[in-house]
Amino acid sequence: MLTQITISQFTIVESLEVDFRDGLTVVTGETGAGKSIMLDALGLCLGDRADPSAIRPGQDRADISARFDIDGMTAAQKWLNDHDLDADGDCLFRRVITREGRSRAYINGRPTTLQDCAALGELLVDIHGQHAHQSLLRRPHQRLLLDSYAGQTSTAQKVTLAAHEWLRLRDELEALRNSQQEQADREQLLRYQVGELDELALGDSELQSLEAEQRVLENADAIQRQAASAIELCDSNEIGVRTALTTLSEDLHQGKAIDSVREMLDSAAIQLGEARSELQQYLAGAENNPQRLADVEARLESIYGLARKHRIMPEQLGPHHQSLSEELATLDSSDERIEALEANLAKQLADYKSVASKLSSARKKSATKLEKEVSKLLSKLSMGNCQFKISLGKRDTNDPHPLGQEDVELLISTNPGAEPQSLGRIASGGELSRISLAIQVATAGNTTVPSMVFDEVDVGIGGAVAEVVGRLLADMGKKAQVLCVTHLPQVAAQGQQHLQVEKSGDSKQLASTLHELSEKQRVDEIARMLGGLKMTKNTLAHAKEMLESRDSAA
Repeated sequence: MLTQITISQFTIVESLEVDFRDGLTVVTGETGAGKSIMLDALGLCLGDRADPSAIRPGQDRADISARFDIDGMTAAQKWLNDHDLDADGDCLFRRVITREGRSRAYINGRPTTLQDCAALGELLVDIHGQHAHQSLLRRPHQRLLLDSYAGQTSTAQKVTLAAHEWLRLRDELEALRNSQQEQADREQLLRYQVGELDELALGDSELQSLEAEQRVLENADAIQRQAASAIELCDSNEIGVRTALTTLSEDLHQGKAIDSVREMLDSAAIQLGEARSELQQYLAGAENNPQRLADVEARLESIYGLARKHRIMPEQLGPHHQSLSEELATLDSSDERIEALEANLAKQLADYKSVASKLSSARKKSATKLEKEVSKLLSKLSMGNCQFKISLGKRDTNDPHPLGQEDVELLISTNPGAEPQSLGRIASGGELSRISLAIQVATAGNTTVPSMVFDEVDVGIGGAVAEVVGRLLADMGKKAQVLCVTHLPQVAAQGQQHLQVEKSGDSKQLASTLHELSEKQRVDEIARMLGGLKMTKNTLAHAKEMLESRDSAA
């Protein structure tokens, strides 16, 4: 609930700090004293647009803060945790407005956006009065209000999830169907390409082996000549290398030369002999085979040609073949995927219809009940000629919708015989406040907002009806914190906490102050509201009687 508001240099308030209690808090004061300043300040903390002209004359900036006790407020705590903000017991909103037109917003000391302030604020306080952000005028709020009254909030969430899943499956299926022709063309191309590669049947190291063999076959004649020449050089009696090495080694041995040199010459002669043997084997295998060369070149041309066709290097044909085969296998399963999606979509539609039908039935039943309760309350609030209706308009499409099978809207007719229309188009500010009051009282048992603010809900009423308004607000105060700005003593007398706004100053500068009244001061204030500035014994006695009547009723 709202526990404190602090205002500095805002409009005609120099410095103000107000603590609030639970139950019904009433705010009274002379006309023009600034009773709505506190509500305007609260609205700024909760994301309203700022106007630099609202800064107190002669000051550079206005500073406003609002503190809420969120202990037990699961939704608010979750919101703060999701946004990495401290959620330990209290929640502090702060708004700073400068004369240059700049505005800064904070939540628990951390800079934030006005959108975040408004989003969190909707979980904590509901303001009813002549303000642009009245939640009752918003269609989403009207739907949530009915679902909460019907006890179907969780069912509505299931409907939303089921609809979103159906829409996701539908989009996936449509995308798959739309791409079927493209996939068919791609599949045909892949089958042809994979078929060519299958027919080629290129081995893992075949390309390298063929290229090596081609080099040997192309140079067979030269290789034979070079090998024969080398063998002849090794065996020549006149200049044969082996003969020379052997002779030199023997001479050194006979001459008792260095042993290491002799060993090196012997080793060279042995290696030369081994080389000669290798040359003989190579010469035997390096036969001139034109037919084999033609076959190798034809095979290589097939490999090179297919590589050019696919615009890749020949050595990439193997991995490319595997990649195309895998893609073809995926496309082959597209028909199966479509069948599976169609089955899932049908199942999801059945699940949606089941939960959405349950929600529709509960909405219809609860709408009728809520219409009756609100109408009774409106009659007590001197709006007996009003016709309150809850429209459950069927959607134009049968496709699953995240908000259910019908569109919820609150309608009102303030004149007998007139067709009910949207609240915002028909109801005036005072009427809307009382309509909102009637709806909030009727749904208070299910409300999740801990604080409600009513700005002059008593406009245009008086007498016994004013007393009814006061009692209704007091009843609401037993279930949630209620803050009400009022002109009526019958309403003021019902408050558990009474705040008075006073304006003082001269023609140059005015100041507005607010303070909590004691029981004796309350008698004087209510007497003033009953009889004006001149208080008689009768008005004082009447005021005291009204307060005692509140205590006895409680």
